[in-house]
Amino acid sequence: MQKKNIKRAKIVTVEIIGALFILLFIYAAVSKVKDFEKFEVQLGKSPLVNPFVSQIAWGVPILEISIALMLIIKRTQFIALYMAFTLMVVFSAYIIAILKFSSYIPCSCGGIIENMTWTQHLYFNTLFIMLGIIGVLLYSKKNKELIGHKRESPNPVS
Repeated sequence: MQKKNIKRAKIVTVEIIGALFILLFIYAAVSKVKDFEKFEVQLGKSPLVNPFVSQIAWGVPILEISIALMLIIKRTQFIALYMAFTLMVVFSAYIIAILKFSSYIPCSCGGIIENMTWTQHLYFNTLFIMLGIIGVLLYSKKNKELIGHKRESPNPVS
C-alpha cells in the first residue's frame, strides 16, 4: 500500500510540474504573439540575437506552444519535460550573457514576466529549471508505465 502511495505521489508531482510548464509556456507565447511587433522590436535590440530576430521571434512562441501541447499528450510528456528544462536553461543562459556582455539590456518577455528585475527573472527561471529536473527524474524511463504508458511484454504469447 505504501509503495502505491509513493507511485501516486510521483505521478501527481509530475502532472503538477507539467501543468506549471503548460501555464508558463502558453502564457508567455500568448503574451508574445498578442504584442508581436513589440516583442520582435525588443528582441531585435539584443546584440546576441539580432541577426536571427525574425526566426527567433516566430520560433520561440511556436516552440513554447509545441512543448505545452507535448506535455498534455502522455506519449510525448517525457521528452517534453526534457525540452521544457532545456528551454529554461537556454533562456537563463541568454539572460546571463546579456547581463555580462551587453551595454543595452532589452526585455522581450511578455505579460507580468516583463515587470520582473533581471535577478528575479533568473530566480524564476531557476525555479522552473529545478522543476524540470525533478519532473524528468520522477518520470524516468523506469517509471514511464506509471504515468500512462502501457508496458508491453517483450515476447507476446500467441
